[in-house]
Amino acid sequence: MARTLVLTVIGPDRPGLVEELARVIAARGGSWDESRMARLAGHFAGVVQIHLPEEAVPGLIADLPGLAARGLSASVFDSEAGDADAGPAESLWLELVGQDRPGIVRDVSRALAALSVNVLDLWTAVESAPMSGERLFRARAELAPPAGLGKDAIRRTLERLAADMMVDLTLDEHPPGD
Repeated sequence: MARTLVLTVIGPDRPGLVEELARVIAARGGSWDESRMARLAGHFAGVVQIHLPEEAVPGLIADLPGLAARGLSASVFDSEAGDADAGPAESLWLELVGQDRPGIVRDVSRALAALSVNVLDLWTAVESAPMSGERLFRARAELAPPAGLGKDAIRRTLERLAADMMVDLTLDEHPPGD
């Protein structure tokens, strides 16, 4: 029987970190399923979903501290929740752009949490605005609304917030670029 685990990893960025993590997983018969990884402030940070044989789990957990000697800290979380792989019945995609300021993610996530909307995936970045060079905040998120909550109710809440924060946002049933 296979078991699904989620690993979080972080360490000073350098070539070969992904290979070192992949080697430890493969050595225990694990399969790399899904991941999100990025270089942030000079550090490599990531989250990896793997599955491996049940009997290999203790060995993998014992191997993870050995990554620290190579500059990579790893934590493991067990995914034994019954339907962890079941996706949402409906997804919505949010895109937000505006002048950067403290609290944007807090304010948007608070509004979504108040509606019981789950954030499935979140990508954010700060870049220079083309003409002014000011800091421009961008966010994209995949959202899972609770059953019975329509897109219009979410849109109204987010549009009120966008007006207060002076940001542009779109909410759509299709991922950006579709």
